[in-house]
Amino acid sequence: MGNCSNKQRCNCDKCETKKQPKKTVNNCKGCICDQLRRLQTQTEVDVFLSGGQVLEDVVFITLNQKDCCAFFSDPETEPGSTLIVDCQKIQAIRIEAD
Repeated sequence: MGNCSNKQRCNCDKCETKKQPKKTVNNCKGCICDQLRRLQTQTEVDVFLSGGQVLEDVVFITLNQKDCCAFFSDPETEPGSTLIVDCQKIQAIRIEAD
């Protein structure tokens, strides 16, 4: 019974684990990480980092939920550049009004 095949019903833990769908990895904790998960891409924001620095008028690109890296572009200050910030190190974001 410990060895599973497609032809026989298996009740072993190892096989039951294989049958379960993979869960989305969600290692990133905190309010800002949660907000970035739901934020529409290409949204202009101001980012307030935990060290006191402010990234103004950056554009949200994506959030990598495996390593908590939030990607932003900075079309005003450094066109073509990408800022990569740990979402857990962001204290606040301001979503720019249209």
